[in-house]
Amino acid sequence: MSDDTIRLVTIGRILRRRRRLLAVLAVVGALVGYGTSLVFPPRYTASASVLLPGQWEERELLTQVDVATSSTVVDRAAATLGWTGLKGDELRDRVSAKAADGNIITISGTADTPKHAQRLSDEVARQFVGFATRIAGGGNDQAATEAEALRQQVEETNRRITDLAKAADPGQNVESVQARTTLEKLRTSLEEAMTKLDQADPASNKAGMVVMGPAARPTGETPPTRTQLVVGGAVLFFLLSVVGHLAAARVNRRLRSEAEISAALGSALLGTVDVPDEESTRGPDDHGARARIRRLLGLDTRWDAPTPLRSGDEAGRLIRYRRVCARLRSQVPTPRRLLAVVPEGDEIARRAAGQLAAEAGGDPLLRVVEVSVDRPMVPDRDTESGALVVLGAGNWTADELAGIAGACADGGHELVGAVVADTVLASVARPADPSPDHPTRNFAVRGNATGGSL
Repeated sequence: MSDDTIRLVTIGRILRRRRRLLAVLAVVGALVGYGTSLVFPPRYTASASVLLPGQWEERELLTQVDVATSSTVVDRAAATLGWTGLKGDELRDRVSAKAADGNIITISGTADTPKHAQRLSDEVARQFVGFATRIAGGGNDQAATEAEALRQQVEETNRRITDLAKAADPGQNVESVQARTTLEKLRTSLEEAMTKLDQADPASNKAGMVVMGPAARPTGETPPTRTQLVVGGAVLFFLLSVVGHLAAARVNRRLRSEAEISAALGSALLGTVDVPDEESTRGPDDHGARARIRRLLGLDTRWDAPTPLRSGDEAGRLIRYRRVCARLRSQVPTPRRLLAVVPEGDEIARRAAGQLAAEAGGDPLLRVVEVSVDRPMVPDRDTESGALVVLGAGNWTADELAGIAGACADGGHELVGAVVADTVLASVARPADPSPDHPTRNFAVRGNATGGSL
């Protein structure tokens, strides 16, 4: 699994075998999202639009956006609203503005209720218009006075031109016609100059901002809403759980194939035996509260293990054990006494070793001992002529198996081989009585780490 590409079938296996755990973690994520929504109360946002008449360049609109969210405008709005416990600097984080098409500034306000959000955006828009109008008017007072004086002079000049045109010789000679034509041209030039002056007047073009009606009262919360937080928390925890399973599988170094197990132990594999996975065969440690919780969540079995095959009949499983015993007899000299080494906590391997001892019928005679994989210690050699390692597939790493092999060598035991125990689904139908030709015999003796005689 650690070297394989992650495929959809892998994710499907996680969803199938860990569906209860994933469901529980999704519920936990939803509760976390709900708790987050209680810490951060719902928010509502309303927007008001301000129209800026005249011709405006893009950089000028951006300047007006900054003016709309300036401390002066927001502080005045806060003073007018008079909300308890809310200052201008806190209100500034709830106000935003942006320039839209058509010389429109959109001012948005966020508050804890729809009514407050509407009042906030309307008040900031009103204060912005008033402040911008005062800026435009206050800076052009002198220019406006000079422009008015210029208009009066132009009007006076027009009257003088009219009087001169009337006083000119009404005759049709060349001199009188040229004089009247020159006066009319002068009048036209003065009128055009005044028109351009009026169009270029910033006070007349860019003052007069208009609030385009009151802000609409919001009908929904501003994202993220409580529902979004709950759903987002559930999805986040679900995805993190799946990713965690995939990451754990990528770093898993437990050996499953027979070749890898044989290479790690440095001994030949004598065979594979089947152990039925039955509820009644669970050990005493599998009936506590923690064990029940693990079974409820589906943690009692590994999700990345292959699906157990359906077991054949009892006779077929016993044949596998007898064949392993026959190979042992051919490899171990007489007297055939062996130490069956089982990793501690490997219940499948312990049951397989017991069945091997029973089927061997004392030839060879097996003494079953469990050793810790963390600090393996095998009893010193007494009357045994070797050691047989019995282990479940996919439970131990190469370093752990190498440690067991080294412990056997330190105890003076030569490894004669290894037996791998696989879990199979128990058959529904079973024989009522064992075969009279092969009565069940119990020759398995539980040993300990300090050794002992048979």
